[in-house]
Amino acid sequence: FSSLFFVLDLSSVQSLNVFSSKPKPTVVPKSSKIGDLNVSEIGIGTWAWGNRFVYQYKQEMDSEIQEAFNFLVDSGVNWFDTADSYGTGKFSGKSERLLGKFLREYPGPSKKRNDVKIATKFAPYPFRIGEKSICKACDETLERIDRPVLDIAQLHWPPPFRWQENAYLFALSRLKSSNKIKAVGLSNYGPKNMKRAANSLNSHGVQLSSNQVQMSLISLAPLRNGFIETCNEIGVTPISYSPLGLGLLTGKYDASNLPPGPRGLLFRSLLPGLSPLIATMKEIGRGKGKTCGQVALNWAICKGTVPIVGAKNVQQAKENLGAVGWRLDASEIEEIERIAFRAKIQGQQNIFQNE
Repeated sequence: FSSLFFVLDLSSVQSLNVFSSKPKPTVVPKSSKIGDLNVSEIGIGTWAWGNRFVYQYKQEMDSEIQEAFNFLVDSGVNWFDTADSYGTGKFSGKSERLLGKFLREYPGPSKKRNDVKIATKFAPYPFRIGEKSICKACDETLERIDRPVLDIAQLHWPPPFRWQENAYLFALSRLKSSNKIKAVGLSNYGPKNMKRAANSLNSHGVQLSSNQVQMSLISLAPLRNGFIETCNEIGVTPISYSPLGLGLLTGKYDASNLPPGPRGLLFRSLLPGLSPLIATMKEIGRGKGKTCGQVALNWAICKGTVPIVGAKNVQQAKENLGAVGWRLDASEIEEIERIAFRAKIQGQQNIFQNE
């Protein structure tokens, strides 16, 4: 299971009708913080924007994605997570470029546009050696998003060598001190190495603000290894990516209705083992007027994380926003987790993640 997620992630190196009239947006509260930044309680991940391998991206989709972006910003979602590695083949860097374009062309109030935060992740490629390589990567990202300052700069996964990591963290601390970035984050760091990285940043006078890991009802390692507790201990905002398990937890797929591409192959083998969990989530959702996917997202919020979820159209955006403004109760969370921990496909984390 974990290796299948790894194969899909390597490709980046990540319902309701669309009405003819503009849908009335939900107001998403900005009740979370990343460093000193006030952010909405869910963020939007943009792995699919430019990804042909997993999500069959085509440039013809851009207008539909832009409609979703506008709707989300209108609704109060004010942060988007991307990476300099997002976009496959000729669309390398496409996710960041689309964010820059959508921000420039956003038709709403300038106050909302200026409130949008962009978080990106720098990949620790083998050819990125020394602090200057990260500073250069930051400059390239700023050019693609067409902004003078980056809100949140993150390492995409732990570098294989400690000396390489030390150089990267020093570079991020310098970028923060020079006001080129507003917050420093990590991705795919487990509790032990997150604390070490946080101490390294602290030695340069910089606070670690966030750390995002794969976490969902089919990726429960962060509940076992003390990840959330460690984040709380050192003042780091925990971010959960893939909270819908690439779509497995939306409840809309079965053997006769599979997504195209490699996700379809993955889902065909994994969906049978998810039946008890999906059935329970749907039952709880019916009692609240919510969908299975909204229950999955709300669970991630209830666990104290800020989830990032994808949206390629207004239909998906509206579905995601149905996860905010309410909470599962303790007994519902307990029941969902009881079944989730027994799920036959419960697997390990993305192998990019460390301890």
